[in-house]
Amino acid sequence: MSPRLFCFGYGFTAQTLAAAHPDWEIWGTGRQEKSQLLDHERYFCFDGEKPVSGFERIADKITHILLSIPPTEEGDPVFKAMGDTLAALPNLKWIGYLSTTGVYGDLKGGEATEATPCNPSGSRAARRVKAEENWKSLADAGGLPLHIFRLPGIYGPGRNQLVSLRKGKAHRIVKKNHVFSRIHVADLANILHASMQAPNPGRIYNVADDLPAPPQDVVTFAAELLRMEPPPLQDYKTADMSPMARSFYADNKFVSNVRIKTELGITLIYPTYKEGLTALSQSLEP
Repeated sequence: MSPRLFCFGYGFTAQTLAAAHPDWEIWGTGRQEKSQLLDHERYFCFDGEKPVSGFERIADKITHILLSIPPTEEGDPVFKAMGDTLAALPNLKWIGYLSTTGVYGDLKGGEATEATPCNPSGSRAARRVKAEENWKSLADAGGLPLHIFRLPGIYGPGRNQLVSLRKGKAHRIVKKNHVFSRIHVADLANILHASMQAPNPGRIYNVADDLPAPPQDVVTFAAELLRMEPPPLQDYKTADMSPMARSFYADNKFVSNVRIKTELGITLIYPTYKEGLTALSQSLEP
């Protein structure tokens, strides 16, 4: 039987997963009263405070749940408003929580595996650690089939450095020996599907491609694909950056992706940003 998936947060990842599996029955949430992406029978408004209105009419149909709404300073909104309800679903086989590799903190270029202790260096990552702990506690108490996916930067159609360059918003910030991990959204969707096919409740998966890379290298490669001059190099110490942008440079690590390959049988469609950006450049409008 095809999954009957409820997505808390029908965004970039959920939409990509849904598009890859048009035969699935899918519901999703958003903050607006109406959605252009799901018809009114499949769209639910969730304000992050009150339980989802009308959820009870489909509760016994749901077999899979994707959680992609980030926690706030007040905590994980889905956990607070819907945690007990989800734990009581009668036919739930899989629940996936999308966390972040930021939970590992700064490893000064060292490797992060799923066994690496969490040591977040910022408040946003600390909130993710707390959210993971909350969901784990609920899973331990009630047998919730929880799977945690720790994600790096996600790129894909409409959300990549090719687009940023064309809009004049790309920057080449240089911090010596600093690398970021990333994943193409199509590979992320495949990883989630593979986990749904072989549930292993309680498991944590790092999600990343094979080549952590300095961000300036990614911008340079994208500019080459577009045959345009890349923006000038800027030193991290003196670059004009927002506090949010600067916070992304606080952590430096190599994210191991061995487990998704050995346990889920994943072969990445886009093993590095070079394959991913090349494919995206071929689909760009002139």
